[in-house]
Amino acid sequence: MRIRTPPLSTLRLFDAAGRHLSFTRAAAELNVTPSAVSHGIVGLEGALGVKLFLREAGKLSLTREGADYLTYVSEALSLIIVGTRRLPTPHSGRTIAISSAPTVASRWLLPQLYEFRSRYPRIAITMDTSHRQVGFPVDGFDFAIRMSRIPVATGHWTRLFGEWLVPVCSPGYREAVADSEGGIDLARATTLHVNSLSEDWQAWLDAAGAAEIPPNGTMHFDTIQLSLEAAAAGLGVSLGRTSLMGRELRDGTLVKVGKAVPAATSYWLVSSDRVEHDQDLRSFKDWLLAKAEAFASDQAEPSSAAVHTSVG
Repeated sequence: MRIRTPPLSTLRLFDAAGRHLSFTRAAAELNVTPSAVSHGIVGLEGALGVKLFLREAGKLSLTREGADYLTYVSEALSLIIVGTRRLPTPHSGRTIAISSAPTVASRWLLPQLYEFRSRYPRIAITMDTSHRQVGFPVDGFDFAIRMSRIPVATGHWTRLFGEWLVPVCSPGYREAVADSEGGIDLARATTLHVNSLSEDWQAWLDAAGAAEIPPNGTMHFDTIQLSLEAAAAGLGVSLGRTSLMGRELRDGTLVKVGKAVPAATSYWLVSSDRVEHDQDLRSFKDWLLAKAEAFASDQAEPSSAAVHTSVG
């Protein structure tokens, strides 16, 4: 049996009333009268044959069915809004929306974008670097760049490049904790950790065959960027990722002080379903994959210095 879709106008009334749990506040948001909201909801309930709200003296609440239905209605209206905003206007071109982890966005992606913008000046770029999962297409993103061992969740995953993990610190800090053999003793050093990473110091210790670091003298950060900046400032030793710290290694603000080991994680480009059917999105994807391929071919196993993790 064919299900008749309720009018969009009544769904907007239901969405507003469900969010506010008030016909009065919903009416103010939509610039209608509370009576219009109430009558619209009654009509929607009649058309659906389901009670959506419990009306008590001075209190409005959703029924179980109403709360469940609100989830779908709110998401559907959100999709309509996102899709409408993404339509080109006579005064604007195409916009590509990207979600990316903050450090790879600032240290790898941004330096590349000048070339793309030069080739496609009518295509605008928006970028989000918040730590959150992206839902395609609900959140309105076309692409996401993520660090992961394997493809997960939704979207089409394409590997960009891998990287090496290597301890780094400032030249001055290296001298402060240097040993007689030219390496450093991690047991004497402050280790800098990144809370958001699944692969941090313990992964490096296991791969390098190094001893455990005593649980003292540590600092913790929420991004790789902050950890590297702290290391450059002489605050300790960060577990650097070679793909993200080329600038500091070239200018000497960071130096490698340990064995380099390959990371289990890689960077991936996650694409929404609509990419394959949109020429602008396809152009961006092809361009970015070509840049990643060239970048990956330049990555070689880094040389490293000796590191001692014994105490004393």
